[in-house]
Amino acid sequence: MEKKEKAKTTQKPKRRVLSLSAFTIIMILIFLLGLSTYILPQATFSGDVLVNGSGVERAKLSQILMSPVLGFADAIDIGIFIFILGAFLKVVNSTNAIEDGVKVLIKKLHGREIVLIPVLMFIFSIGGTTYGMLEETVGFYALLSIAMVAAGMDTLVASAVVLLGAGSGVLGSTINPFAVGAAISALPEGMVVNQAIIIGLGTVLWLSTLLVSILFVMNYARKVIKDKGSTFLSLQEQKGMQERYGDKQKRLDVTLSKRQKLVLVLFFFTFVVMIIGFIPWADIKPGVYDFFSKHTGRLTGSALGDWYFNEASLWFLVMTVIIGIIAGMNQKKFIDTFLDGADDMVGVILIIAVARGASVLMTQTHLDNYIIYTAAEALRSMPAVIFAPLNYLLHVGLSVLVPSSSGLASLSTPIMGPLAAQVGFNVETTIMEMVAANGLVNLFTPTCGAIMGGLALARVEYTTYLKWVGKLIAMICLLNIVVLTIAMIIL
Repeated sequence: MEKKEKAKTTQKPKRRVLSLSAFTIIMILIFLLGLSTYILPQATFSGDVLVNGSGVERAKLSQILMSPVLGFADAIDIGIFIFILGAFLKVVNSTNAIEDGVKVLIKKLHGREIVLIPVLMFIFSIGGTTYGMLEETVGFYALLSIAMVAAGMDTLVASAVVLLGAGSGVLGSTINPFAVGAAISALPEGMVVNQAIIIGLGTVLWLSTLLVSILFVMNYARKVIKDKGSTFLSLQEQKGMQERYGDKQKRLDVTLSKRQKLVLVLFFFTFVVMIIGFIPWADIKPGVYDFFSKHTGRLTGSALGDWYFNEASLWFLVMTVIIGIIAGMNQKKFIDTFLDGADDMVGVILIIAVARGASVLMTQTHLDNYIIYTAAEALRSMPAVIFAPLNYLLHVGLSVLVPSSSGLASLSTPIMGPLAAQVGFNVETTIMEMVAANGLVNLFTPTCGAIMGGLALARVEYTTYLKWVGKLIAMICLLNIVVLTIAMIIL
């Protein structure tokens, strides 16, 4: 007995695993970016004009410290949208329409809830490939978290359905004006590309990435449904998930009142109109855009197709008021519910705003400009079989620092497009290497507001998501490289 007791007392305590918060990760990245400007060559100027690729300007301490603050100014539009979105969700949830609606849906599916995963991921991917829907999906994290938790899955599944679904489409952009369109318009005047090649190659990247992602998510979801202990979430995350999205009423024998049914119709109608408003119809279907220009725009001042976060914010505000009236809320209850919902989003907005600080600092120091020019020169003498994967990996690195697809296209394409043409490589494939690499990084980078904000809504830690999705990201990366390398060789 004494020996056993002694063995117990001498047992080594378990090592605690360091878990960094989203704020810590982003701030470390910002300080590393600032430090790098003291190691790299210094920029030279011809008068007041920067000599492209000559170097960087050293970041001042004030610039490093101010970059997160300036990130707030850069993220003000999405910040307001998320505030109002939080209020909208709170008002809707106060009617129990979503909770009861999900129960009714689950009852009708009879254990086939998992079919929601491929269907929803495909729908989100269409938005991604056509108009780059990614940041606009933030509101869906909360909605799907309710549905997936009620169906016996977890919020990691909900996050993956939105992020990997839309992200697969963005990675394989076909007619996305913020990626493909921005890249084509950034090419030097007179350089023409074949849109059919871009659409075809984009479709291959889109569907192959989506297929791999769907299989990965469904495999995990089946494990969680079968055994709740299989969840990748920590105990703390599971507690947060249950507090926010847990089904407190286990019985599914519920019915929807007429008022709840109307609230649900208006709820989905709100998101549908938002999506239609974000799609750049002028670039995709000019006829549709002309129709919207004549018949829409009285509410926000902008026609459907010209919307962005400011217009979406007003739309959600109006629909929040309408749903509050239908729900029978008095003025005091509505205001209290509205403010509670907005308050829930403070942490989400802080994460998104601070993440924007990294891009602000890179622009101020010309670090983004220096990296692309230096890499282009190194790739100039490479054969196609080496140029393709290295160019892709180059843009993976650049996308961590410049997550915006249009920003990266404007920075990279004027250099890499002519370079590819000069050495006899396919320009269309070069463009898609940039697009695919940027799309891959936007599946995991902490500088992407859609990821950090969405995961915060779903009560999933960024480090948890990163560990879970790591193998899939590696598989997608390898798949993309193979597709793009073959395209570069045969085209």
